[in-house]
Amino acid sequence: MGAGQTVAVFGAYGHTGRFVVAELLDRGYVPVLAGRDAQKLREFAASLPGVETRQVRPASVDDPAALDRALAGTAAVINAAGPFATTAGPVIEAALRAGIPYVDVAAEIEANLDTFARFAEPARAADTAVVPAMAFFGGLGDLLVSAALDDLTTADEVHVAYGLSSWHPTAGTRTAGAVSRQRRDGRHVRYTQGRLVYGDDAPAPLKWSFPEPLGVKAVIGDFTMADVVTVPSHLAVPEVRTYMAVEAARDLAAADTPAPAAADERGRSDQTFLVDVLVRAGGEERRATASGRDIYAVSAPLAVEAVDRLVTGRGRTVGVASAGAMFDAPDFLRALSAHLSVEL
Repeated sequence: MGAGQTVAVFGAYGHTGRFVVAELLDRGYVPVLAGRDAQKLREFAASLPGVETRQVRPASVDDPAALDRALAGTAAVINAAGPFATTAGPVIEAALRAGIPYVDVAAEIEANLDTFARFAEPARAADTAVVPAMAFFGGLGDLLVSAALDDLTTADEVHVAYGLSSWHPTAGTRTAGAVSRQRRDGRHVRYTQGRLVYGDDAPAPLKWSFPEPLGVKAVIGDFTMADVVTVPSHLAVPEVRTYMAVEAARDLAAADTPAPAAADERGRSDQTFLVDVLVRAGGEERRATASGRDIYAVSAPLAVEAVDRLVTGRGRTVGVASAGAMFDAPDFLRALSAHLSVEL
């Protein structure tokens, strides 16, 4: 296994970054804490027993030399700092210069599209793996879809329904959402007929039959998430639709919804989730589900499991690839049994 190796975390002191660092420590990795705010890095490091000064490496995305110093001697880097429209490109470039795998937790549709478009060839040329959206949104859905399809690489429709009990967005989520809305001029986006389509129509309220204990829930139709980038990146699917529980969508939209609050010793909130995937292929329906607690906290084992597999030679390819293309999806999901309850 890769335990004992050094892994850089860019945005280490952020909400998700802290979960990533904790997961690395739990698995025996040595984290390098990177990010633009030196004081926050030092304060965070002081809260972690055994973390040494040499593991604190301030760097900003507009300083390539500092990024190179931050990644020097590391086996991989996890980017947990949004907005990824700003951070992904520079950190990927630094990873390619260092010749190490790059993983991020980006949920921004446009940022993920940029990663596939800009870095497919450079990453292949560098013989390096780049895995964007290796998180709750984008990565988990892609793994579930890939596992449900099993031996198939094509489908007629993919539907991913998110049954979140609530959604208390972090400051990073709000900033990333604002950047995405600005990039698409406030328009709605969906993936249909094999492409992303932008429009001004509002998503429709619908009903979705989740597995028990949720049952039938009101959802926002075409509440489009990063799955519309990750799934079509390697599977021939003309229709990818994502849905969000109405309560969670309202939480996200409300300006006064507070950030997530720790409700257990691991720092997780009391939010619960159930992700229900429905795939239609050639008249057949296949389903896969995953349930757990705290969408931000669960992004950490997703990202760290990806890094662990990459540094131990268990990635399927080099270049830019989504979770389902890079890894054995059923095996990956089984490895997260301590964090997710999965039904395939």
